[in-house]
Amino acid sequence: MQAWQVHQLGEPSEVMRLQDVERPVPGDGQVLLKVRAANINFPDALMCRGHYQVRPSLPFTPGVEICGETEDGRRVLANPALPYGGFAEYAVADAAALLPAPDALDDAEATALHIGYQTGWFGLHRRAGLEAGETLLVHAAAGGVGSAAVQLGKAAGATVIGVVGGAGKAAVARELGCDVVVDRRAEDVIAAVKEATGGRGADVIYDPVGGEAYTQSTKVVAFEGRIVVVGFAGGTIPAPALNHALVKNYSILGLHWGLYNTKNPKLIQHCHEQLTELAARGAVKPLVSERVPLAGAAAAVQRVADGLTTGRIAVLPSLADGASA
Repeated sequence: MQAWQVHQLGEPSEVMRLQDVERPVPGDGQVLLKVRAANINFPDALMCRGHYQVRPSLPFTPGVEICGETEDGRRVLANPALPYGGFAEYAVADAAALLPAPDALDDAEATALHIGYQTGWFGLHRRAGLEAGETLLVHAAAGGVGSAAVQLGKAAGATVIGVVGGAGKAAVARELGCDVVVDRRAEDVIAAVKEATGGRGADVIYDPVGGEAYTQSTKVVAFEGRIVVVGFAGGTIPAPALNHALVKNYSILGLHWGLYNTKNPKLIQHCHEQLTELAARGAVKPLVSERVPLAGAAAAVQRVADGLTTGRIAVLPSLADGASA
């Protein structure tokens, strides 16, 4: 089979190599899956660089979420068991953690419903307790993680403010359903959010960026507001001033979705049921901006790493080389 492998750490476009390798052999409790679609996540780029908390031994195949097909023909969502990741024709995954792919979504959309939407659901509902009528601010609202939070926020009845970088991403955020869009490259984020909320600020802030975005969050969070720390795509890990949280009476909530797989896996299943129902009635639909063949995976991972994409890019091994959708 063909699979992308990383033999040394560095930029994805430089260290990912498409090679002919043997199909992986499932271990105890694992299954072999034919990859129908693999979604590109920012952690794939971080793993190539050696900057992610999970550091598989070299060589490894990136790709942390797929829509796959079991030997008996079932369409499932899975997180491949590294080092045999999803940017390949076949991957292995833990049998107990497989989730049924929603019938309402195609392969590319289904694989994008997994990590990003689960993270959004746990962050907004389990951690922040978002309620209808509240104001939700989403940083990087046109990206893969942000776009999921925007749709989930609207489905929950919140007013959603999306912060983006650039006019093109602003247009995408509006199409996703943001009630207010702030282009950080052209506007003062703090002033714009305060104006949009009548000076009150946002009840819940969803931050997958860190750095300056987090600093802005602390200045526009409402009384008894909640800042959900999802990641640090901006490259800088902030050092919160806890005296500021005390004086303004807001909460800082960390979210590591992967922990639920080991600490409370039943909640993963419950979340998936909620997301499947939302997808079935059209309340959420993952934004898949590109569908690329297996040969295009490295270049696509690099574009995600460089922050040049909107929504999700799906890698489809069955797609002919040179084709895209």
